Amino acid sequence: QVQLVESGGGSVQAGGSLRLSCAPSGYIRSSGYMGWFRQAPGKEREGVAAVYIGSTSTYYADSVKGRFTISRDSAKNTLYLQMNSLKPEDTATYYCAARDGYIIPSRLLMSDYCQYWGQGTQVTVSS
Repeated sequence: QVQLVESGGGSVQAGGSLRLSCAPSGYIRSSGYMGWFRQAPGKEREGVAAVYIGSTSTYYADSVKGRFTISRDSAKNTLYLQMNSLKPEDTATYYCAARDGYIIPSRLLMSDYCQYWGQGTQVTVSS
């Protein structure tokens, strides 16, 4: 069983930056992946970014490309999401997620394929 603990949410003005962190307890195979998802009030959960454990390849939703960067520090076993140029529409609860196994790239940002979820951290961007 893997537990995921997020941190780093908060409130910021439009154009600002925040960095989210996620520290997993337990082992995730190199074929698995970790990612960030978000859910705004009244909306479905959507994938934001993902990275395979054993690779540096990253995948992003079109809405965040060029503004968000996902990275993983293997030494610290921690996943990050650097969010720059934040917009009010980025306001949501952000969740760290993981799967202990391979999934094809086209499904990385689909929440149905994630096995483990963090408790979520709130990000609020004001205009």
